[in-house]
Amino acid sequence: MRRIVLDTNCLLQTLPTRSPYHKIWSEILCGRICLCVNTDILNEYEEILASKTTYEIAHNVVEVIARLHTTVYQDVYIHFGLIKQDVDDNKFVDCAVAANAEYIVSNDSHFSILKEIDWPKLEVITINDFARQINADN
Repeated sequence: MRRIVLDTNCLLQTLPTRSPYHKIWSEILCGRICLCVNTDILNEYEEILASKTTYEIAHNVVEVIARLHTTVYQDVYIHFGLIKQDVDDNKFVDCAVAANAEYIVSNDSHFSILKEIDWPKLEVITINDFARQINADN
C-alpha cells in the first residue's frame, strides 16, 4: 500500500467526480492509498477547501480523511526547513519524512528543491504522474 503526502492543491483536484485525478481520491477512500497527515495539514485542507467551496464541504472532507482507518496521522518533532521560497510547504515535507511516505504528490515548483537535497531523501511526484501510476496498477 502506498503512503503519500498530498499537497492541498492536488487534494482539490482529486475531489470532483469528473476530474481526471478523482481515481486518487477513490483509492484513498477505498483504503488502497495511505494518506499521511497531521493537524497543520488538515487545517490547511479545511481552510483552502472552505475558501473554494463551503465550510460544510470542507469540514466533511477533512472528517472523512481523519476517520479513515488507513490515514496515517503523523506528529512531527523535527522541522527541517528545507523549502525557503514558501516555508508553509515545509509541513508537507516534515510529515513525509516522519511518516516515511513514498511520495509527496504536488505540482508546486517549490518542492523541486528537494531533488537537490541528499538527506532526507524525498520523492516528489506530480499529480499527473501519480495518476498514471495508479491507472497502470489497476
